[in-house]
Amino acid sequence: MPQTTTDQHTGAATPDRRERGTRGVVPVLAFAGITVAVMQTLLVPVIKDLPVLLDTAPANATWVMTATLLAGAISTPIMGRLGDLFGKRRMLLASLAVMVVGSLICGFTDNLLIMIVGRALQGFAMGAIPLGIGIMRDELPREKLGSAMALMSSSIGVGGGLALPVAALIAQNANWHALFFASAALGVLSMLLTVLAVPESSLRAVGRFDWLGAIGLSAGLVALLLPVTKGSDWGWSSPTTLGMFGLAITILLLWGLMELKVSAPLVDLRTTARREVLLTNLTSIMVGVAFYAISLVLPQLLQLPASTGYGLGQSMVVAGLCVAPLGLTMMFTAPLYARISARRGPKVSLILGMIVIAIGYGGGLGLMSAAWQTIIISVVVGAGIGLAYSSLPALIIGAVDPSETGAANGLNTLMRSIGTSVSSAVIGMVLAKTSVQTAAGPVPTMSGFHISFMIATGAVVGGLVIASFLPGQRSAAAKAAKALKAETGVEGLGATVAQSMSQAQPMSKSKSTLVAGSGGFTGRVLNAEGEPVGRANVTLIDRRGRQAGLTVADTDGNYLLLPPAAGDYVLAGSASGHPPLARPVSYPGEGRRVRVDLVLAEGAAEPSAAVTS
Repeated sequence: MPQTTTDQHTGAATPDRRERGTRGVVPVLAFAGITVAVMQTLLVPVIKDLPVLLDTAPANATWVMTATLLAGAISTPIMGRLGDLFGKRRMLLASLAVMVVGSLICGFTDNLLIMIVGRALQGFAMGAIPLGIGIMRDELPREKLGSAMALMSSSIGVGGGLALPVAALIAQNANWHALFFASAALGVLSMLLTVLAVPESSLRAVGRFDWLGAIGLSAGLVALLLPVTKGSDWGWSSPTTLGMFGLAITILLLWGLMELKVSAPLVDLRTTARREVLLTNLTSIMVGVAFYAISLVLPQLLQLPASTGYGLGQSMVVAGLCVAPLGLTMMFTAPLYARISARRGPKVSLILGMIVIAIGYGGGLGLMSAAWQTIIISVVVGAGIGLAYSSLPALIIGAVDPSETGAANGLNTLMRSIGTSVSSAVIGMVLAKTSVQTAAGPVPTMSGFHISFMIATGAVVGGLVIASFLPGQRSAAAKAAKALKAETGVEGLGATVAQSMSQAQPMSKSKSTLVAGSGGFTGRVLNAEGEPVGRANVTLIDRRGRQAGLTVADTDGNYLLLPPAAGDYVLAGSASGHPPLARPVSYPGEGRRVRVDLVLAEGAAEPSAAVTS
């Protein structure tokens, strides 16, 4: 009979088990990400017309964009944590449903306040990105995970790039409310495909949802992002802006102290403070700044009249088509990222991507005199952002517990949102301060465009410096590979376990639950003196030398692994300060539980394993 099994740091399902019934998972989840991105860029073609359309002042009209940004930033870590606790597919469907409701509200109103409410509800769909990445980790075979996560992570850019020309075409030929009805239709289609193709994850985090932490984080983020997005309107040195920044710092500090004392926090700050996670999140802010800069500059440059002397005089649709390669290139770089990451690790692909972004923006300073030149900029910058964005979830997943995947990637998505918010505020201020007054109103200057590109280049250089301090994952893996090959003589075994070590770093103290499943290998990881070896990596390898399961032991050395089928395997254990251990084991199937206590030696002593059925 199936039984519920609780284990600390239980890994996701094994490759063979995950492969059944998951063929449509990747395209469906990527489509959900694209749907969310379409929602975000929906109003870009009509943004300059919003004050007239909503019969309000330009400063008030910007809240239609700001509300989505704020709601998206707040919802990503919250929806990620809810997904870890109650099911990632369930929360993915909830996110898309909220987006559909918000789209319908916007589609039937011209009232500013109601429009802001609807746009805020649309912003909650941003949680679909970390939830989708979490589902992929739980359900997909490991060999397919890298490229799948890259596609999901870059879908936000893909959808944005594709949406610009389509939204411009709709806005030019139909009532602007049709944009929201199209968004609602995409949301409903995405929900239907998710129900049909995406299984509910069997992995759950143990604990309660931290409602007080969610309220505190929401209040702190609102206080932080409001002055970031509205500072140019309020004045950066105004009492309102400075007061909001001070309030944000106070709230977030108090929230952090509270989260450190809660047994099941919304965000595990101890894990977040780890070097890998902290540096990855800081780098994400810089990549977010670089990503949004091109979206603010090129459409305006392309649509400015040629009479300005530098404007390219293109229509709204042509401008969207010129920027569309930004998203398309991000999609096509996903397989390239998977190859680079498999050979060199996600840190290398992240650094390579940021170098390409810097080249794109640097070269773009001299490529603004023709529409075809903007396409080149879009392609190069898109390729770099695709590599960088694809690397970020892999770095996060390699450093957190499987039961925290949703919340951790939600926080990382939040960091990207902060980056885009800062980019929007700073570049918007630069373009406003450097604009010139014409009969048609203020017009951005070429000087402002150049300064904006230099800001983006500076952000990328700063991100490169931060990323260079990320720990390399291949050195420790190579040592494990060499030791295991010498010990067992199994070709490819060492590489398999080495790669597992780079995927499963020591985790935090949270617990996870397998909702379904029975039998498997269980036991403890001990040292030569019989003491538990906490957070050791435990890997199951089949007879072909392929990984069949992966988990991380809890702080007491306990672990559980579910084999895909009966047969002979090699069970390998590794931990810092111990030589890796690999021993042949056999699984009889039929829901049997086989206990294997892995005893890791100290130094160069001979390791051993005790096996009982």
